[in-house]
Amino acid sequence: MSIEEKSLNFLEEIIDGDLNNGKYQSIVTRFPPEPNGYLHIGHASSICLNFGLTQKYPGYTNLRFDDTNPVTEETEYVESIKEDVRWLGFEWKNERYASDYFDQLYDFAVTLINKGLAYVDDSNSEEIAKMKGTPTEPGKDSPYRNRTIEENLDLFLRMRNGEFPDGSRTLRAKIDMSHPNLLMRDPVLYRIKHASHHRTGDKWCIYPMYDMAHGQSDSIENVTHSICTMEFVPHRELYDWLIGKLEIYPSHQYEFARRNINYTVTSKRKLLQLVNEKYVTGWDDPRMPTISGLRRRGYTPESIRDFCERIGVAKRENLVDVGLLEFCVREHLNRVALRRMVVFDPIRVIITNYPEGQYENLKSENNPEDETTGTREIPFGRELFIEKDDFMENPPKKFFRLAPGQMVRLKSAYIIKCDEVIKETDGSIRELHCTYFPDSRSGHDTSGIQVKGTLHWVCASHAAEVEVREYDRLFKVEDPAGEESDFKNFINEHSLNVVKGYAEPSLLSAQHKDRFQFLRKGYYCLDSDSEKEKLIFNRTVTLKDAWAKEQKKSL
Repeated sequence: MSIEEKSLNFLEEIIDGDLNNGKYQSIVTRFPPEPNGYLHIGHASSICLNFGLTQKYPGYTNLRFDDTNPVTEETEYVESIKEDVRWLGFEWKNERYASDYFDQLYDFAVTLINKGLAYVDDSNSEEIAKMKGTPTEPGKDSPYRNRTIEENLDLFLRMRNGEFPDGSRTLRAKIDMSHPNLLMRDPVLYRIKHASHHRTGDKWCIYPMYDMAHGQSDSIENVTHSICTMEFVPHRELYDWLIGKLEIYPSHQYEFARRNINYTVTSKRKLLQLVNEKYVTGWDDPRMPTISGLRRRGYTPESIRDFCERIGVAKRENLVDVGLLEFCVREHLNRVALRRMVVFDPIRVIITNYPEGQYENLKSENNPEDETTGTREIPFGRELFIEKDDFMENPPKKFFRLAPGQMVRLKSAYIIKCDEVIKETDGSIRELHCTYFPDSRSGHDTSGIQVKGTLHWVCASHAAEVEVREYDRLFKVEDPAGEESDFKNFINEHSLNVVKGYAEPSLLSAQHKDRFQFLRKGYYCLDSDSEKEKLIFNRTVTLKDAWAKEQKKSL
């Protein structure tokens, strides 16, 4: 069979060929995270790739947790990973765990011992490292390498039964200590860890290493295309060796390049440092590159999938501009976000010819990009708030906002003219006195007046006070992880700015699933810290699209 496609990436070309030549009738992929932290934007690429392939081609994807290190893994991380995958829009066929296969993996190890291909080593980790050699010098055989099969079986069983302390013994593959690939120089397959596992409890005190668990789990699940990032290229030879020697289903590993994003770090170790050392409020802090952080900040699954599609799949690593991610969410939010008016730095406007105590409800579009969203009512009255920056007492030429004697349109409302500036004794502006033109109402304008400026505003008596959290990049340099000094030295101390705002009352009914464009400000969502009496909104991204402008310059 063949899938028609204008341009296939190299993995799709491989799969297309495998299906065409009859190697497989359908494919099986898997997404295999270790549950030792929250997923980040880098994982999103792998999720979209593995699940996307089985949406495009016949087959299915498993979600398999690589839970072979009980010291770092927690059920909290398992649940967060499942939530993130589903939020991105994907569903797995089977939920699996490497720990499901602990008995079978142990039996595989016994098989290797019986074939004379594995032995128990009493050397500690430092001694094993010294015996490895270097890329230019061969390693040295362990003094325990030639133990008999019977002795190895006895010792391995006693390791399993908990007779030995942590670090005292390991099970190693017997391959070649002069192999050019250092990973093939008698790699460790099992180590002793007396630690409770989040699923198996205290049943086991020996745990398989990554290479002993990964390929064999793929094989057990009949995974046809095991897709990893490029750092696992050296592991492929051991992956194939173990599957071949065990004579099990021949899963095959393929590698693609990571796409690192500038102005961030994606190392779980570094992200954990940021959390533990209180540089951020948690894994879901909106400044974090975690999927939960992006979700809380207001990113949509559609925008992240679009981003992953745009950066593509390749064999060469590169640094992706975070501006592309911002571009993707801006593109999507422009189509779906509800328009609302919020004033951040208010100046009071008194409409002197509007009756005191009178109000009217004006209609405004919820989203001009989508007529199906309809309209909403906005209260209008004698006293309003506008942005302080939208008024200048002595404006320069081509200042089309409000100034003495100058007219502007209030969005979805009327044209007003500034007649008088009322000041405090210290010279600061207390309020502006303006008149409005009753026959200039938006949609019903018969005034004949032409103005060049349109301002957003809020009715003062109906305004809802809100807290707005404006987020910026967490780091001040493009590649904080690549710098010589501690990456935390490059944290942007201005990555969070909290301001108060006055919002139109429709925002009082905001839901966490809603996305908003605050007119002339940016895109926002309701934060999880919000309460009924204290609304908090996170800025997802500004309206300005610096990335798109840079792309035009490069053309």
